[in-house]
Amino acid sequence: MKTVSVYVCAALAEIAGCFAFWAWLRLGKSAWWLLPGLTSLIAFAVLLTLVESAAAGRAYAPYGGIYIVASLAWLWTVEHARPDRWDITGAGVCLFGAAIILWGPRL
Repeated sequence: MKTVSVYVCAALAEIAGCFAFWAWLRLGKSAWWLLPGLTSLIAFAVLLTLVESAAAGRAYAPYGGIYIVASLAWLWTVEHARPDRWDITGAGVCLFGAAIILWGPRL
C-alpha cells in the first residue's frame, strides 16, 4: 500500500508542477508560478525513488497508470471539466496494465 500512496503523491506533485508551467505559459500567470512548480517537480522525482523496485523502469511504468487517473481527477476538480466515458475507460485500462506490472509475479 505504501507504493500506491507514493505513486499518488508523486502524481499530484508532477501534475501541480506541470500545471504551474502551463499557467505561466498558457494562462499568462506570473513567472513566480515557476518557483512552486519547480519545487513540486523536484518532490515528484524524489518521491519516485521511494518506490520499492530493483529497477527504475519497473518503478516508473506502473506510475504511468496512476498518473493518468490523477490527471483526470485534476481535470475534474481543478479545471472543472468532467472526464467522459472514454477518459474513464482509458484510465481503467491503464490501471489494469499498471497493476500487472506492479504486482505480477517475477521469475
